[in-house]
Amino acid sequence: MLKSIIKRLHAGEAPDQVKGSLKQLVCETDYSEIAAMEQELIAEGMPVKEIQGMCDLHSQVTREVLVQLAPASVPPGHPADTLRRENAAIGESLARMQQAMDRILENGDDGATAGLLLDWRQALNEVQDIDKHYQRKEHLFFTGLERHGISGPSKVMWGKDDEIRDLLKDLSAALREREVALDELKILAAITGATAAAAIREMIHKEEQILLPLCLEKFTPDEWAEIWASSPRYGWCLVEPREGYRPADSEPADLPSNTGGVCFPTGTLTLEQLIGIFSTLPVDLTFVDADDKVAFFSEGPHRIFARSRAIIGRKVQNCHPPRSVDVVDRILADFRSGRQNVAEFWIPFTGRFAHIRYFAVRSADGGYLGTLEVTQDVSKIRAIEGQRRLLEYDEPASAGAQ
Repeated sequence: MLKSIIKRLHAGEAPDQVKGSLKQLVCETDYSEIAAMEQELIAEGMPVKEIQGMCDLHSQVTREVLVQLAPASVPPGHPADTLRRENAAIGESLARMQQAMDRILENGDDGATAGLLLDWRQALNEVQDIDKHYQRKEHLFFTGLERHGISGPSKVMWGKDDEIRDLLKDLSAALREREVALDELKILAAITGATAAAAIREMIHKEEQILLPLCLEKFTPDEWAEIWASSPRYGWCLVEPREGYRPADSEPADLPSNTGGVCFPTGTLTLEQLIGIFSTLPVDLTFVDADDKVAFFSEGPHRIFARSRAIIGRKVQNCHPPRSVDVVDRILADFRSGRQNVAEFWIPFTGRFAHIRYFAVRSADGGYLGTLEVTQDVSKIRAIEGQRRLLEYDEPASAGAQ
């Protein structure tokens, strides 16, 4: 019933008419039915982008009939507790940003602009920390839901997260300008700033009323333990986790013994040596098998893109933002068919210059085994000039090395 009404919304019917039908036909519904409804629409062939473009409207027209659930109790420091506390902190920073924008809109004195602009920049800087919050959600929470056959929220929410990132990036770039006229600031506040603030508030609502209740219903204690253990890789948004939650057996298991070693055509290595080699290589490796599932990644000390063990077994398409999936599928199709063997990209990323290469991995008879991603920070390599013929160490050995 809910799905049929939402389809009317997509067909162009006025939201007020749809709301009226909801009030008449739906007595009550909860988070699970909203997620199931979007999941079924995707399964029936509705493009994810279309649902993504309408999901805020879905939320607005169903909010009056959605049962507002009291937050389930979890221990302090539990991943759900941390996500909620981050949302509260984001809301506070967003309120300060909104206050600064309102004062800009009300201001008629160019002389007072500098102080108002500083307040806006400071609040925006806090709000931009939201990227850590979204990364943990996308790579850990969504992965867990996919294991339970629930992919709708991840496909739709990730796209909305990226829209928010883009809005905040555009706003930050505009506010970095040394001289911004008051009229320009008012336009930024009324359009880009207001759109970003509204989108963040809507995402907080979706996380609190749909994502977290769904995760708390579906995830096992072991899955929460995995999220807890992997979360520090992505960092925390505005607040640190509280003390109180520490799952049993949350530490990584001891390495399995393999006294015989792994035999290659060119030599034999123990499992410990292999792990040491992969951890030492100046490149990050990720291997996706022939079924497009992540099978392995290396754990070097300075990874460019964060990885967690939660992605093992995950479809590689679900490890990328929705807007990148077409490119991923094209690369995999070209590799699988034999049309191509290598794809390369290079981008500036967090102060480094990343060279990203994808290689088709094939058996001796040419059969497709999977794809290897090799990522490297080539900033220093690009800066090399002249020659070095004498021994010279760039950095001292790490503490404890003999």
